[in-house]
Amino acid sequence: RLSIDSINPSSLSLQTVRHGFPYQPTALAFDPVQKLLAIGSRSGGIRILGRPGVDCYCQHESGAAVLQLQFLINEGALVTACADDTLHLWNLRQRRPAVLHSLKFNRERITFCHLPFQSKWLYVGTERGNTHIVNIESFILSGYVIMWNKAIELATKTHPGPVVHLSDSPKDEGKLLIGFESGTIVQWDLRAKKADFRIYYDEAIHSVSWHHEGKQFMCSHSDGSLTLWNLRNTTKPFQVTFPHGKIQKDGRKESCKPILKVEYKTSRNSEPFIIFSGGLSYDKAGRRPTLTIMHGKAITVLEMDYPIVEFLVLCETPYNNEVQDPYAVVVLLEKDLIVVDLTQSNFPVFENPYPMDVHESPVTCTAYFADCPPDIIPILYSIGAKHKKTGYSQKEWPISGGTWMLDVKNLDCSDTITLQMLYKLKTSKAFEKPKVGDGRAAELVEEDPFAVQMVSWCPQSRIFCVVGISAHIILYRFSKYDANTQIVSLEVRLQCEPEDVISPSENENNPCFTESGSHSPHHQQPVNAGNRTPEGNKDSTPCLKVKERMVRVPPGYQSELVIQLQWIDGEPPQQITSLDINSAYGLLAFGNCNGLAVVDYLQKTILLCMSTLDLYGATDPYQRLTRSPRRNRQSTSGLTELTDNQQSIDMERSKSPTSGNRHTHSLSNTFAPATAASMLFPRWKCLSRENSFSHSRSSSVSSIDRETKEAITTLQFGESFGRKTDALPTPCLWVGTSLGVALLIPMSIPTDQEERMDEPVAIGPSGVLMLKGSVLRFGFLDCMGALIQSPYEVWRDLNAAEDPDRPRRRKLVHFSPSSSQDACGDGHLAVVCSERQAKVFLMPSQSCLFVHNITESSFVLRADIVSVYNSACLACFCANGHVMTLSLPSLRPLMDVNYLPLTDMRIARTFCFTNGGQALYLSSPTEIQRITYSQEMCDNLQEMLGELFTPIETPEAQNRGFLKGFFGGNAQTFDREELFGEASAGKASRSLAQHIPGQGGVEGMKVAATGVVGDLARARIALDERGQRLGELEDRTALMMTSAETFSKHAHEYQNKRSPLLPQSSSH
Repeated sequence: RLSIDSINPSSLSLQTVRHGFPYQPTALAFDPVQKLLAIGSRSGGIRILGRPGVDCYCQHESGAAVLQLQFLINEGALVTACADDTLHLWNLRQRRPAVLHSLKFNRERITFCHLPFQSKWLYVGTERGNTHIVNIESFILSGYVIMWNKAIELATKTHPGPVVHLSDSPKDEGKLLIGFESGTIVQWDLRAKKADFRIYYDEAIHSVSWHHEGKQFMCSHSDGSLTLWNLRNTTKPFQVTFPHGKIQKDGRKESCKPILKVEYKTSRNSEPFIIFSGGLSYDKAGRRPTLTIMHGKAITVLEMDYPIVEFLVLCETPYNNEVQDPYAVVVLLEKDLIVVDLTQSNFPVFENPYPMDVHESPVTCTAYFADCPPDIIPILYSIGAKHKKTGYSQKEWPISGGTWMLDVKNLDCSDTITLQMLYKLKTSKAFEKPKVGDGRAAELVEEDPFAVQMVSWCPQSRIFCVVGISAHIILYRFSKYDANTQIVSLEVRLQCEPEDVISPSENENNPCFTESGSHSPHHQQPVNAGNRTPEGNKDSTPCLKVKERMVRVPPGYQSELVIQLQWIDGEPPQQITSLDINSAYGLLAFGNCNGLAVVDYLQKTILLCMSTLDLYGATDPYQRLTRSPRRNRQSTSGLTELTDNQQSIDMERSKSPTSGNRHTHSLSNTFAPATAASMLFPRWKCLSRENSFSHSRSSSVSSIDRETKEAITTLQFGESFGRKTDALPTPCLWVGTSLGVALLIPMSIPTDQEERMDEPVAIGPSGVLMLKGSVLRFGFLDCMGALIQSPYEVWRDLNAAEDPDRPRRRKLVHFSPSSSQDACGDGHLAVVCSERQAKVFLMPSQSCLFVHNITESSFVLRADIVSVYNSACLACFCANGHVMTLSLPSLRPLMDVNYLPLTDMRIARTFCFTNGGQALYLSSPTEIQRITYSQEMCDNLQEMLGELFTPIETPEAQNRGFLKGFFGGNAQTFDREELFGEASAGKASRSLAQHIPGQGGVEGMKVAATGVVGDLARARIALDERGQRLGELEDRTALMMTSAETFSKHAHEYQNKRSPLLPQSSSH
C-alpha cells in the first residue's frame, strides 16, 4: 500500500549563493567602464557587485586574506594579491569566475600592485622595497626589476622600507612614481633605468595621488598632514596642510592621526576635490571614523558608524591624464558599504540596493520558507517600504554593471538568487524600557534581554511567534491597518521539582511501563489569565514588564499576546527550547528542560503546564528513582542521549568517581560530549565545557551524565491518531524529548466558532514511541508518501471594518490523512527523526515500518522533512559537516555530501532546510549562505546568475589639442613590450616566483559563458580578432606592394643601364 520513492539520487548535488555584507573586508576595486565593484575579505573571499541581481561570490582556495584588487579595465578580468604572496588572475567573462593564472612569490612579500590602464604589465612592489613587473597575459615575471638600492641614492645607508605606492605619471607612461613607507619618493625613468628625482621626507607616507596633468602629486602622511609636490622643484613640498590640526595657544599644532589615503581629483566645472580618510586630532577621543571632502574652501566631514577599510573615488573617465570629474565616493567600512553622491553640495548617500544590513543586530536564528502564498511578499514589501529612511540621493545607483535577465515565466519567485529586505520588526516595543539596575533580565542573560532565540511563522494565517532569550514568547497578528491595542500578558510557572535518575528499558521499542506510583508526581493545574501568580510566593515574577497601557501600533505585525516564564525561588526560568503554533487549532505549545505548556491564544488561557515526567502518566518508559530537590536548579541539564547500557543504577553509582551520596548531586568536570540540544541552547549547561562537535558520544556514560532533566526538544501540531483504537484522526500534539521519547497528546477542540471561543479545549496524554538520541523533527505522510500539511486558518484582518451583512468567520483548511487514499485505508505515516536515527511509523497501529541509523560517529544538528521534485524527503545536517537526504517513506539514503566542517556554533544555530531542495545558514556574522541540493535548481541557477562582463566599447581618449600635446602631453610613445619583454629584459630568476596554471584554463579569457551576452561577447572577440587579422593582412599587403614597387623600380633602373648594349649583343 506504500508508494515507491520517486527521487533519483543522481538528481541531487550542491550549489551555493551568498548574500549579505562581506565579513572582515580588506580591499576594494572598481571598473569605471564595466561599472563593477569588487570587495576582498580576510578569509580570501571576493564579492563582485553590479546592478541589482548581479552579485557573484568567489573564494581563493588558500583562504589567504586579499590585500589588493586590480581590475583589467573593460577586459573582463581581475587581479588579486593575497597575503600568502600570490597573485591570481580571475576570468570574469563567465557566470562563475575562475582563476586563469597564479604567481607565487617565494622570496619576497607583496605590498602594493599597480596596473596602468590598457597595459598588460603589472607593477608589483614588495616589502624589501623592490619593484617587479608581471606580464598579465602569460603571468610570468619580466627580467626587468627596479631594485631598492638603485632607486635611492647609493650614499643613503638606510633602507627606505616597503613599497606603499606605485603609479605611472599621467604626463609620461615611461615614468614610474615609487613611494616607500619611510617617506622616500622616487620617480623612475623606465627607459633610461635611472631615477629622475628623489624626495626624502621626514614623515611616513600612506598614499600618493596625481593631478591629472602630471605636474603635481599629493601625499598623505602619518602625522595627519597632506603635502603637495611640484615636479619643477622637488627639494621641498609646494604646500603642507594639516586639515584637522588646529594651532594651540602655545603656538604648536595639535597632533593628528594618520591620513591613511588621499584622492586628488580635478573637476571640469568646479574646484578640485581632495578626499581623505583619517587625520583627526588625538584630543577628540571617542569620535567616529571620518571621511573628509575638501572642495574649494568648503570642508565637509562625514562621520561613519564603523572604521573605514578603503575608499575609492568614481570618475567619468578611465584615463588618468584627463580631467577626472568625480561623481561618487565608495566607502568600504568594516560592516557596511556606503556610496556618497559628489554631484550635490550636501553630499547625500545613495540607497544601497544590496541587502548588506543583515547584521544590523547580531543574527541569532533563521527560518527559511519556500512556496509562500503569492500575496504575502507584496504586502510585506509595501508596508516595510513605509518605514524606510529618507534623504537618499535621487540619482541611480552608480554600480550598474553586468546584466541580469531572469525568465519569470519559467522560474518560481522562490528560486531567485537575489535577497531583498521586506520588513523589520522590533520585539522590544511590546515591553517597558528596563531601568538601569532594575529588573531581572540583566541577571538572566549577559546580552540583549530582547534577543530573539526562535521564530515560528504561519504564512497562510500570517501569525508570527517570537521566542526571546528572557524566556518570553510574543504572538503577532498581521493587519493592513493601524490600531489601538492592549497587549494581553500571561505568566507561566514551569518548574520541575523531583530529580530523576533514569534507567533505560530492556527493549527500545517495547519499554516496560511502570506504574505512576514509581515516581513522585508534581502536577500543575491549568492556569487562566486571571490567576497567574500563585499565592504566597512573592518571587513569581517574569524577567520583563509588558506594556499595560493602550498602545498605537502601525500597520504590519501587531503584538497581541506575551507569554513569560516566572522566576521561582530566586532562580531565573530556563530558556524555551521548542515552539509550535497552529492557527486552525488556535493553540500554541512550548517547552524547555522543565516541562511543557500549551496556551489557547484565542481564549488567552493556559491549557496545560506540567513537567515532562508528569506527561507520561502511567506510560513512563523509564524507571526513575525519586530524588530530593536540588538547591541550584540553574546549573542543571547537561543533555546527553539515553544509553544502551543495561547495568543497574546502583552498579553504575558504585563505579562512578563522582557518585557522592544518594541525596546530593555532585557537580564535576566529568566529560560530557556536546549534543545538538546543548549546542543550540547554550543555557542548557552541560557538565563539561568541551566544545567538540564531532566527538562520538559513548554508549556507556556515567550516571552523572544520566541524571539530567528531560527537555522538550521539538513540538508539532497535526491531524493524527492519538490512540491505537482511534478510527478517525483528531487534532494532536506530538512532543519530542531529549531522551528519544515521542509522546502523542490528543486534543478535543470545539468545531463551532462560538463554542471555540467559550468552551475549553480538552487535552489528554496518550501513546509513546522510542528512538535513539534527542528527537528533532516530526512529519506526516499519507500512505502514498505525499506530505500532509498541518491545518491552518485563512488570514483575516481583525482591524478591517466589518460588513454587517457578512460577519467575519474563521475559515479553516484541513488536510485529512484519508482524503486522497481510499485504497490505502484511513491510516497515515508518521516520520520521527532524532540525533541518531529516523523511524517511520504506521498510524494508528504505531508499528515501525522503516528505521535508519543516520550516523554512528556524529549526531544530527538539524533535520527537516521537505518536498523535492514533488516528493517528500528527510534532509539532515550533521555535526561532522555532512549534508544528507533520505527518501520517504523508505528512508533510503539519497545523498551524503561532506559539505563543511562545523567550526562555529553560529552554523549549528542557523542551518535550516526548506522545500525545493534548498537550505541556508549564516556562514559568517554578516553573510547568509544559501545552498541547493536539487539538480533542477542547480541547472536553473546557472541561468539565474547574472553576467558580470558586458561588451562595451572603451571610451576614446579626449583630443588634447596641438599646443597642449606639443608642450606637455604624451609626446613620447612608450613601448612596454620592447622594454619589459624577454628579448630585451631577459628572464626573471625561477626561484623568485612560481607560475601556477589556474582551473579556468589558458584560453578561458576568450571563452565567455553561455547565453545571449556570452554570444555577444564571443562575437565581439571574434570581430576583434578578425579585425586584428585583417589589419595584419593589410599591413602585409602594403608591405608586399611597397616591396613590389621597389623591385619594379630597381628592375627598371637595371634595364635602363643595360639598354645601350643590347644592339651589340644582337649583332652577335
